Order: sequence, then structure tokens, then C-alpha cells
Amino acid sequence: MKHVELISHNETETLDFGKTLASLLKKGDTVILSGELGSGKTKLTEGILSYYGLADEISSPTFTIVNEYIKDDMKIFHFDVYRLEDSSEFYAIGGEEYFENGICIIEWGEIIQDALPKDYIHIQFEREHTDENIRILKITSYGEKYDRLLNMLED
Repeated sequence: MKHVELISHNETETLDFGKTLASLLKKGDTVILSGELGSGKTKLTEGILSYYGLADEISSPTFTIVNEYIKDDMKIFHFDVYRLEDSSEFYAIGGEEYFENGICIIEWGEIIQDALPKDYIHIQFEREHTDENIRILKITSYGEKYDRLLNMLED
């Protein structure tokens, strides 16, 4: 387990971080995004999608639970599990079948903690109280491959 803390001063920096992160992700990777409403989770996802040229297609999956995006042979699954009671509802929609089939980005992933793969990246978004634009991104890796990925983010 490794921890990295980044500061985003505005939406553009959050988008840019999403693009950088996307450049390191591969099929089968899972990224969990946590933080209060409006803290930057969907903006980071937009950055990941824009790396693949899909930013114009983004929509919040709040009411559908998962949106699927495809670019060439890469699938990106964007989940918002906020409305799920627990992981049993995630299993009911076949959620675990997505993990190996593309990149999974899961907003509010702590709700389905016991359904998550053993290896993933968790990004906690926190607002900075003195400046409404600043976000503190606390990134934690679970699994050695993500320890290496976080090392690359620090460089």
C-alpha cells in the first residue's frame, strides 16, 4: 500500500491529472473515487475519457449506475454506486463481470467495498476550505502493480 497526495488548483488540473492517470491504466484496472458531491470525481473521469478522445460523451451514470465507453479495443466502465444499498445490488447487476473487461471507474466505491477486486486505486477528493477551487487528492494503492503506478505518478 502506497499513499500519494496531490493538490489540484482548478478543474483544468483535475482534467490533466485524469489524462495522466489514463495513460498509465490498462484493461482490468479499477479506480475508486470518493468524496462529497461536487468534489471533482466526475471531472477526473472526464479527464480519463478525454485521454481516449471520449470526453464529449461523458454523462453522469447516477440514474443508470454504469455508463460504458468504447475506444478501439478499450472499454471504460464508469459506475456511480451512490444509490446502491450495498454490494448485493452490485452483484445483482453483474457488476463484478466488468472488472476484467476494461477500465472500471467507480464513484462512491466504498459502498461496495466487499465486491471490489483485491487490487485497485482509491482516490479520496477533499475540498480545501480556504479556496473553493482547490482539491486535495489522496491516492492510495492496493496491490503491488498500483504501488508501481503511484511511483510513476510521483515522477
